[in-house]
Order: sequence, then C-alpha cells, then structure tokens
Amino acid sequence: MASDPIADYALLSDCRSAALVGAGGSVDWLCFPRFDSPSVFGRILGEEAGFWAIRPAGVTGASRRYVGPSMVLETAYATGSGTVTVTDALLLGDGNRGHELGAGSPGALLRSVRCTGGEAGVDVIFDPRPEYGLVRPLLLQTAGGLLARGGADVLALSSPVPFELDGGPARTRLSLRTGDVVHFVLHHRHSWQDRPPLWDQSEAARRLEDTLEGWTSWSDLHQGYHGPWQDLVNASGRFLQALTYYPTGAMIAAATTSLPEVAGGNRNWDYRYTWIRDASMTLQALWVAACPDEAGKFFQFLAAAVAAQHDGEDLQIMYGIGGERDLSERELAHLPGWRSSAPVRVGNGAWQQRQLDIYGELLDAAARLPELLAGLEPETKRFLAGAADLAAARWHARDQGIWEVRGEPRHFLHSKLMCWVAVDRAIRLADTLDARDRVRDWEQAREEIAATIRGQGWSDAANAYTQAFGSTELDASSLLLCIVGFLPADDPRMLATIDAVDRHLTDDRGLVYRYRAADGLPGEEGTFLLCTFWLAQALALAGQTERARTIFDRAAGFATDLGLLAEEVSADGSELLGNFPQAFSHIGLVNAAWAIASAEKTSAEKTSAEKIGKDFEQNGKD
Repeated sequence: MASDPIADYALLSDCRSAALVGAGGSVDWLCFPRFDSPSVFGRILGEEAGFWAIRPAGVTGASRRYVGPSMVLETAYATGSGTVTVTDALLLGDGNRGHELGAGSPGALLRSVRCTGGEAGVDVIFDPRPEYGLVRPLLLQTAGGLLARGGADVLALSSPVPFELDGGPARTRLSLRTGDVVHFVLHHRHSWQDRPPLWDQSEAARRLEDTLEGWTSWSDLHQGYHGPWQDLVNASGRFLQALTYYPTGAMIAAATTSLPEVAGGNRNWDYRYTWIRDASMTLQALWVAACPDEAGKFFQFLAAAVAAQHDGEDLQIMYGIGGERDLSERELAHLPGWRSSAPVRVGNGAWQQRQLDIYGELLDAAARLPELLAGLEPETKRFLAGAADLAAARWHARDQGIWEVRGEPRHFLHSKLMCWVAVDRAIRLADTLDARDRVRDWEQAREEIAATIRGQGWSDAANAYTQAFGSTELDASSLLLCIVGFLPADDPRMLATIDAVDRHLTDDRGLVYRYRAADGLPGEEGTFLLCTFWLAQALALAGQTERARTIFDRAAGFATDLGLLAEEVSADGSELLGNFPQAFSHIGLVNAAWAIASAEKTSAEKTSAEKIGKDFEQNGKD
C-alpha cells in the first residue's frame, strides 16, 4: 500500500515491464506494456490507484525467495490449518533462452496459488485502475475469467473460478486442500480487436515453467562471477537484466516513479528512463555480473540515441527506453504519493538540463568495448569523435552537474573531470575512430583540463577536492577522480579527499551523502548507497581493502531479504528510500565488489612474489 515500507516489495520483470509485489501478497505497482507506461496497479502511490491482492486467511508466518537464479517470486505462508505457496512472475515468451531473454514476452502477469499442506482459505481481490488510477474499468464475467473495459488498453484475467462483482473490486475466496493449484493470469493488449485469449490451467502452468527455465538458462550462460559477495553480485546482475528493455537494450534507472528521497518530501522523480550518465559504470557492472552481450546491446542503444542529435548541439542527458527525446515532466495531482510524498511526477524535466559530464561517460563506455567499435557505422564513429571535440570546446562552461541540481549552473568539478575523461578516451580510441588527426588538439585539451582541476578543484581549507571550483563543500563524486584514472588512488591529495569524504560526508553508520550543500530544492535527503559503494571502491584502489570491506558491508547490509537495493537510506537508518529497485545502487555494489576482489588478488600475488624472492635470496646465501 501507499504506506508500506519500500523494502517490503519484490521486483518482477519480463524485460519489458515491471511489477512490485508487497510482502503481504499485493501487487501494488504494474506498468503495461513498457516500464514507462501508465500503471495498471499503482497503490504504492495512492490507495485508489489499483492493486491485486492474494492472501491466505489467518497467516501465522511467511517467507519469500526468488526461485533459483530467476525473477520468479515464491512466497510461502503458514496458517492455522495449512500451508500455501503463491508464485508470481511476469511471463517470458515461449522458448526464451539465453541471449533472447525478453523476446516475445506476452505481456502477462501470472499468480499461482498452491496448497502445500493441510487446508486453507485464500482471499483474492482484483482491482485494476489503468492510467495511474484515473480509470475505474467495468469488470465483466466471461467464460474463463474476467474482462476489464475502460481506458485505452485491454485487460483480461484468466481464472478457473468465478468472482463476485458488485461495482467495486472483484473478489473471490478459494478453499484449498493439499495439492490443489489455481493459476491466475492477467493479460494486456492494446485493443479489443487484439483481445487476448484466456488460458486454461495447463497453459498457465507451462508458461510459468518456461519462464523459470528462461531465467535459469540466462543465468547459467551469462553469469560467471566468482569472488567476494558472489550471491549479491550475481543477484545484482539479474536485477540489472530485469531493468533492461529487451527491444532496444535500454536500461532504466529504476522501476518506479516518485518514491521519495525523504518520506513526506517533494524530491520525487520519475526514474523509468535511461541516463547517459550511467553508461560507463553500467557497462563495467554488466561485464562483471552479466556478460559482454548485454553491455554491447546497451552501448549500441546509447550510440544510436545520441547520434541522432544535430551537429554542435549539446548531448541530451537521458532518453526514453525506445530512444524518445521528449520526456516532459508533469504532476499527477490525483495521487497523494507514498506516505503523502507529493507531488507524484511522470516524465523528468532533467532531460532539458545541460550536463557536460555525459561526454566523458559516453566515450568511457566506448573505450570499455573497443571490439564493438570496429563494426560501427562511419557516421557513429564521427559522432563519437565529435563528442570529444565538444567536450574539449565546452569544458569551460557552467552546467547543472551529475546530481541534476535545479539551481544556478556552476563549475562542478565532476563535470570538468568527465570532459577530461572524454578527450582521454578519445585519444586511446583515435585509430578506431579514424581520428588520428585530432589527437594533438585532444592532448592539449586534456592537459588544460587537468591543470585546471588540480589548480581550482582543490581546496586547502577543506584539504580535499570539492564539489565545485572555489567551493569548500565536499561531494562524493570527487571519489571518481581515482575511479576514472585521473589520479592514482594513493596520490596524497586523493587519499586526503577519500579521508575527507569518510570523515565529513558520512552519517554515524558510515553511509555517504552525495553532498550537504544547498541545491536549490527544499528539504533534505538520505544517504546514497551508490556513493557509499564509491567510497569502498576508492579505498580498494588505494590498497586499503580492510576499510573497503567494512564500508561495502555497511552498504550491502541494507539489501532486502531478496537482495534488492533502493537509492537511499533514511537519515535515521531505519529504512530504504527512493525509487526501487535502483540500478545505480546495484551497479555500485558490483563494481565495488570487483574492485575489492581485484585489489585483494593483487595484494596476495605481491605477497607471494615477495615471499618467493626472499626464499630465493635466502637459498642463495645458504
């Protein structure tokens, strides 16, 4: 419901759309047919926005899990008279395996109820409210289930049992004994002419098994990480895949809109889009926790989206999952928001901001996948070289920065840093981009940016690199100075910056804030899990692996029982906040785990080499 803890929700995905299922058995968020479509169930943002609840009567205990390496959710209930398992899945298409996960997904949410012991009554309440709750459809009983008429889309519920219809939600009560199974399937279509056929029980069971096999096959083929926090890393890889839109390869930042950064606050944004800002870190995480195929498809989506812009035009910072550019923001005044956190917004006005850092993220993403660039069209290669030219020409300008501040533009250090990354990576890729003739200009720009960052980005008063030129305010994004390779992590000024963030930009649990400076918006926010993982990653790069592990464990400790992470942790540390699940948090987890594993391996190899050297020297003396 609109007041349930965010951490109580589980994610379902068919690599096209997403649903959130509460710990109490209610689907309180579902968008059909795309991640960014209007919700069919939206009760997480308001009681009147629709839900679908399945709940055994007299529950005395419950537990839940994802079945194997999949996104199929299983919730086991104990009651006074028996035990019941509810299995939930957004179904994949027939025969989905390996590389084609999400191809042909039918747009169907399956909920299966099985009595595993004794006997139990199970209540089912079905209350769809399309268009974010604006539409109250007419529910009609039909052979094999229900039809919901009203609104732009068609909804049909396959059901072997009749429902009571009295003008409100549809209701039914199941009376089950050991071995009884009932499958419900909610189908979506675009028109009555394309009305979905209702499935019988055997078809529903087959589709569920096929979906489970599809996820398991994908995990077996694509997930090969072995190292510290293996279960968390591999789960994060599956969640990142679950947030990926199969038709284009775009990855959304989160599955929801308007879950707030502070309960009751107004920092509520729509994250169901793709940001260029996320590109390079996303590709690294996919390489570690999924496979290069996913990374390559995501980069190809980005390259196609941004290459369509006009010469000399600032790159747009974000896109719709189909490559759309207009993401105009509006408020849904009829929804009160999660725990009265208004306004509820759809669209995101940040699409019109100027953020100079995106040139670096795009070129760094390209540099991570050089084998793909050889096959790019000449026009795309020219575009990437042109992006480096724009970074070299425009790095002097003010912008809104990585955190999309809605105040006055400033000279943010992170923006300058990523312009440096843009020309640095372009120099590395010059031959691949057929741009060897531009290297001298890029090298000159790289040195000018580096000198400016060293001179104006450092604050003697703060004893750290700071948020913006001339400022003493700290910002967690300064940790990226070593993560992107601008400075060695053991450089004295880098170490001082890491220590400053650790001492002054963390709460009493050691979780990291993005910044503490005024940003043009009212209210405050919680600590950011991504930024905490950055601190762990920077410490690992500096060889301080014990500190890195401690900080990593603090952040990872806020994963839910299913391994999911939101964007933030509340100021009192009591709960997760922000849109959910948050891709960036899982990306940070994967990359920090990899950095720590790599640092520990390097340290062990160094220790072994030193021991061999000492043994050799001693043997020589003997």
